[in-house]
Amino acid sequence: MSVELLDNPRFYGFRVRRQIDGKTYQEYFSLKENSKRMRGAKKAEVKALADTRDAELKVLQQKKRDKNDREINLDETGQIKGILCRMKREKSGTLTPVFQVGVMSRVRMKIVNTTVSIPKHGRLEAWRRAVDFYCEHKNIGKRTKTYKDLIARCPKPAQIKRYTQ
Repeated sequence: MSVELLDNPRFYGFRVRRQIDGKTYQEYFSLKENSKRMRGAKKAEVKALADTRDAELKVLQQKKRDKNDREINLDETGQIKGILCRMKREKSGTLTPVFQVGVMSRVRMKIVNTTVSIPKHGRLEAWRRAVDFYCEHKNIGKRTKTYKDLIARCPKPAQIKRYTQ
């Protein structure tokens, strides 16, 4: 929860704050009435109001996250944000082209990463595995339009060469 009790010379009360799509939503709920601090039931009422507002913002935040997860975002080179084509240096020192996936997982609630080798699996299978990992952690079903669009965006061999140079 992002309801915080502030007790300083400038303000006494609850602050509700959430970040939604890059914008900060912040609201204050004062615990002073007629220049005196509220106690007991009145304080609990204000806390309930702050909690209710936080719950509303949480729903809005989750809807925005879900919507953003279903959109395909491209970076300036044309690659999908979260799935990159890179050269990975193996322990032997050789460079291998891979699809590198790094996303904020909605399943584990932390950033997860993996790489899929293009020479080992082939371009199409490696791409499918990378997209499957991406979609698993973004809660995107395999029957959705987003999944099908991601699969269709498999880089061509010439693009892989360009991205990995």
